[in-house]
Amino acid sequence: MNQIDLKGRRAIVTGAAQGIGRAIAERFIASGAKVAIWDRDLDLARVTADEIGATAIQVDVTDPAAIDMALATTEAALGGVEILVNNAGIAGANRTVWDYSPDEWRQILDINLNGVYFCCRAVAPKLIAGGYGRIVNIASIAGKEGNPNASAYSASKAGVIALTKSLGKELAGHDIRVNCVTPAAARTAIFDQMSEEHINYMLSKIPMGRFVEVGEVAALVAWLASEDCSFTTGQVIDISGGRATY
Repeated sequence: MNQIDLKGRRAIVTGAAQGIGRAIAERFIASGAKVAIWDRDLDLARVTADEIGATAIQVDVTDPAAIDMALATTEAALGGVEILVNNAGIAGANRTVWDYSPDEWRQILDINLNGVYFCCRAVAPKLIAGGYGRIVNIASIAGKEGNPNASAYSASKAGVIALTKSLGKELAGHDIRVNCVTPAAARTAIFDQMSEEHINYMLSKIPMGRFVEVGEVAALVAWLASEDCSFTTGQVIDISGGRATY
């Protein structure tokens, strides 16, 4: 594992009780950062936090008031915050556009896109006040290409890409870098929400012939969260095994 220096940095990673979020939290801690795991599953977050040496905080990223409370708790526990990773998300069921119920559509957009907005809205002023920061949003290759039978997920991740580009420009003068990554699918608990047909479809689109490993995503995010990421902002960084066409 290459060394990335995050010594003394304080980070929030949403949805970090398991999967990609947990891998990111572990990589940050290995790089010297203090990490607050924000997750709506407090029991699992506590187990993960105990195992990797993080702080577990329960939060629903669709609730701005809950985010404000979680941020205050995080600042008290860690002494501040310089890094935000917006990872929390759901896939939702595999359906055609006309088969989604409005409630299903809203839930996916609310968690995957509005949740990123709410967290950035709360944390960005803290980073501006501190004169430094890094925000990394976890988007998806689906946000670039649009997976069939996953329109809500694809649309939400496309929104994350656009939000990243806008916020990166807004914060460019504050030594705050904002970037997103677009992974191909990783074999995590999110697969439980998908049909086997859809999983096979995603694998068939990856030229490298395998799913991304969570540690590979974590390695990329760790660099984007570091001081070395000094002149890259508002960007979409591919980690799709060659699937991305732009």
